[in-house]
Amino acid sequence: MSASNPTLITFVIYIAAMVLIGFMAYRSTNNLSDYILGGRSLGSVVTALSAGASDMSGWLLMGLPGAIYMSGLSESWIAIGLIVGAYLNWLFVAGRLRVQTEHNGDALTLPDYFASRFEDKSGLLRIISAVVILVFFTIYCASGIVAGARLFESTFGMSYETALWAGAAATIAYTFVGGFLAVSWTDTVQATLMIFALILTPIIVLLATGGVDTTFLAIEANDPSNFDMLKGTTFIGIISLMGWGLGYFGQPHILARFMAADSVKSIAKARRISMTWMILCLGGTVAVGFFGIAYFSAHPDVAGPVTENHERVFIELAKILFNPWIAGVLLSAILAAVMSTLSCQLLVCSSALTEDFYKAFLRKNASQGELVWIGRAMVLLVALVAIALAANPDNRVLGLVSYAWAGFGAAFGPVVLISVIWKKMTRDGALAGILVGAITVIVWKHFEVLGLYEIIPGFIFASLAIYFVSLMGQPSTGMVQRFEAAEKDFHLNK
Repeated sequence: MSASNPTLITFVIYIAAMVLIGFMAYRSTNNLSDYILGGRSLGSVVTALSAGASDMSGWLLMGLPGAIYMSGLSESWIAIGLIVGAYLNWLFVAGRLRVQTEHNGDALTLPDYFASRFEDKSGLLRIISAVVILVFFTIYCASGIVAGARLFESTFGMSYETALWAGAAATIAYTFVGGFLAVSWTDTVQATLMIFALILTPIIVLLATGGVDTTFLAIEANDPSNFDMLKGTTFIGIISLMGWGLGYFGQPHILARFMAADSVKSIAKARRISMTWMILCLGGTVAVGFFGIAYFSAHPDVAGPVTENHERVFIELAKILFNPWIAGVLLSAILAAVMSTLSCQLLVCSSALTEDFYKAFLRKNASQGELVWIGRAMVLLVALVAIALAANPDNRVLGLVSYAWAGFGAAFGPVVLISVIWKKMTRDGALAGILVGAITVIVWKHFEVLGLYEIIPGFIFASLAIYFVSLMGQPSTGMVQRFEAAEKDFHLNK
């Protein structure tokens, strides 16, 4: 355990810093808008890095490097799909959603936006979208808790059960206390830590394996097909991996960052910062997994933990190649990735329960102070459910994430995208889109039709449902006027 002491100390310092940021944010949190959206005050740098960090969970440093380590570059199609999807989301949705939410009742959550945008007096759209958020996000939160537990388990030799609570406790603490501002400010620190780890680690692995030429020869000697982007893939396999990019249009924790930007003018700069960060991080992730093949081929004596669980490739490389103090900082990057995403998800679930159930149906006249404390209570509730779901130590991070990602991408993606670009979309169209998208994902996943990733049929069928059902009705004059005013505002200020 002595070798772990520097790592333990760096973890403790890092976690303490994040909780301290939570208490600083607590002082700026006066009402529900502050707790849920930071009072729409994020500048371009925080918007960009917070969107990136909230997106890239433990999957970035565990799931993806593990997949590359096992299968070679053929697994990197997912990174290409994500980069394209994220860019299109910034380009078409970010600025428009920021303006549309403001013009539609100054909406704080996605269900809130849908209810205002489509004048849904029945509350059905709000309830269904909030239920979708709670179901899929609780699964997503569980995946973050699994990743955190794996990290604590392998770094400190804890039992899985202890690691489960240790990994989740700090995130719950600062999200509970500081809300959206705490989450966004910590995301910015965490994004910086992640990019540092993902640029430094592949460089050191390259040096440890003898430079670029030697490393590539070792990877080729291990299996020449590691370089083949098409190895073991089919057309459907590549389309499935690229299809991950479709998910961006429907991820509430990322869309919340757009809604919280201080103005539309910040979005273009934020897009450039966020995409640069993302490309560097994903490139580093692929490199860690790929160069890890060469390193562990040359050092089979230390390859045991990675052979047992390939998702540990980054963890083991950091522990083996770096001074324990530096390793502690690098391993904190995994914790950063886990905490940044988990905190956003806890907050979105809390927002849905507070704004879209408690305030909308139970206590319409609740005070701002009461709503903030209900929001905090809901953070605890969702966290406990997610910890219960994560209690199975055989969980694999990527499997849980892919299901939740598809659920949001198909249920909300087409509704969000079409709602900000097509003024003739109706309430019934939105309802049909959410239901068709969510049901398609669940059914397709169950039957594994054609081996195609369920987000693709879900997204297509939901888009068709929105279009055809909307054509059967007419949006009200008020809906069209608000849409046109928001669109005009967007073009004037972008």
